[in-house]
Amino acid sequence: MDQVFITDLVARGIIGVNDWERETLQEMLINIVLFTDLHRAGESDDLDDSVDYQSVSKKILAHAETARRLTVEALATDLAKLCLEDARVEKVRVRVEKPGAVHFCRSVGVEIERAKEDRA
Repeated sequence: MDQVFITDLVARGIIGVNDWERETLQEMLINIVLFTDLHRAGESDDLDDSVDYQSVSKKILAHAETARRLTVEALATDLAKLCLEDARVEKVRVRVEKPGAVHFCRSVGVEIERAKEDRA
């Protein structure tokens, strides 16, 4: 299956369970891989036949910056659901990281995969 990817999208929002995390905007690094069929788009050269990564990026950023989730797991799940709303997206891989959240490491986070058939 073909892939459309969004790499290192930076969002700032409320994420975490500690008191200070509920009051201070934190940087989140988001990576998305959208699994889709790009055959038609490759032949037609028409954006309407593909997944619009600019539109998806805007939705992802808007949600990540306003969701105020406690866990990166919940935020990643939200973002996967948003991506799967596009009829052309069959599966999505979402990685959400909190850079600097743990001393002496660059980043921590989660990566999930969800598919259309997972939605019940």
